[in-house]
Amino acid sequence: MSRIVVIGSGFGGMGSALRLLAQGHEVTILEKLDKPGGRAYVFEQDGYRFDAGPTVITAPWLIHELFELFGKRSEDYVHIVPVHPFYRIYFHDRSFFEYNNDPGFIEENIRKFNPDDVDGYRAFMKKTKPIFEKGFVELADKPFLTIGSMLKVLPDLVKLGSHRSVYAYVSKYIKDPRLRMVFTFHPLLVGGNPFHTTSIYSMIHYLEKEWGVHYAMGGTGEVIRAFVKLFEEEGGTMRLNAEVDSIDVEGRRAKGVRLKDGSYIEADAVVSNADVAYTYLNMIDRDQRKKYSDRKVQSMRYSMSLFVIYFGTTRQYPDIAHHDIILSHRYKELLEDIFTRKTLADDFSLYLHRPTATDPSMAPEGCDAFYALIPVPHNASGIDWKTEAPRFKDRIFDFLEEHYLPNLRQHLATERVFTPDDFQTRLNSYLGSAFSVEPVLTQSAWFRPHNRSEDVENLYFTGAGTHPGAGLPGVLSSSKIVEQLVGPAEAVAV
Repeated sequence: MSRIVVIGSGFGGMGSALRLLAQGHEVTILEKLDKPGGRAYVFEQDGYRFDAGPTVITAPWLIHELFELFGKRSEDYVHIVPVHPFYRIYFHDRSFFEYNNDPGFIEENIRKFNPDDVDGYRAFMKKTKPIFEKGFVELADKPFLTIGSMLKVLPDLVKLGSHRSVYAYVSKYIKDPRLRMVFTFHPLLVGGNPFHTTSIYSMIHYLEKEWGVHYAMGGTGEVIRAFVKLFEEEGGTMRLNAEVDSIDVEGRRAKGVRLKDGSYIEADAVVSNADVAYTYLNMIDRDQRKKYSDRKVQSMRYSMSLFVIYFGTTRQYPDIAHHDIILSHRYKELLEDIFTRKTLADDFSLYLHRPTATDPSMAPEGCDAFYALIPVPHNASGIDWKTEAPRFKDRIFDFLEEHYLPNLRQHLATERVFTPDDFQTRLNSYLGSAFSVEPVLTQSAWFRPHNRSEDVENLYFTGAGTHPGAGLPGVLSSSKIVEQLVGPAEAVAV
């Protein structure tokens, strides 16, 4: 039996650990924090429960099949339900667009804004289906370890127009500027700018249509809890408050890990669900890194960060949907401020999450739980968040109170703020990036940090920074790649 250490218990780490456990390996997960989940941590405060990370579940079959590996049923561990509408998207004038996976419902909503775009939407979906089938169904769980693997699919990527941005691609079919925002915001869910991200990511809308948008009762953290329960039932070892200091490399081969407390754990292979950049820069000595030198890691482009306010109210706001996206009057210009100029603009767009619309258990009776998530520049911006955070929070609350949540401050019961500094220090994310490596074409597939390290043998990567990228479908697919690359226990040399 081979010994495998998994660094981090986010979705990528848990998925990899379960798959490797099912292959007969002895698996230990090391988690820095006091609870499992990584970005999917759960805060409990004053009787309210908040998912710190992902709140949207798509492709739920990727969750179900992890239980099926052990002959178990996911529904015996966690209750996952569909959400309707998927999103309510508000424009600057407070008009809004809703959609789900019913073509008739979507087209009815499109018709309210621009009847001519109904035909354009149908053409968009028809053209996006092969992108989805190639980009997700065929390639999302396949490793890109050689230039040959990239060259093999290059003709298809060219044919599918992957050189275009998501916004340019959608604009071929959709003419109304508000609807263009509706069908191009999705790259932001995985850390990308719709004006820079390859059009391959337009498949996210198709993926939602194919498998729906879901929610785990009790919060997304309940999926992590279910994974941990299954993992420990099947003989896996979970260690909390166990931060890894370094990966021990001998002769270019990972031999184990040393923890911050000085203890050492031997391993035949190491899987890092920690941030890829952090892993290379902080866990592996410079003389062991040829490709991923400090200069190489620092020269890559990284996603934006996030400013998040978790808050609970002593009243309910039934007019607010489960998933709300509130867009500024500026779209491209605001994204340029965030991604390129790296400045904190006077305006903002935000995602307002109200899980109590579906699940009252997230707050005391008669109350609501929320989080407001605002894309902001990562920490290359030089923004002093210790000074700026209180002011920015007040701006967000002022805006919400004036337009969406009347008398908000009067009904505030609890609040908590998470800034780019927290991403950098608490979650070890390079530059405080919320989604690791930015998903542009030149950092996708073979061009993205590989799932098997090119510098260290028997070191593997799972999670947002490696192929295929961020988002629950992406990181769970990366765990399938790790499963393939490591192989059954008897195949790993001791």
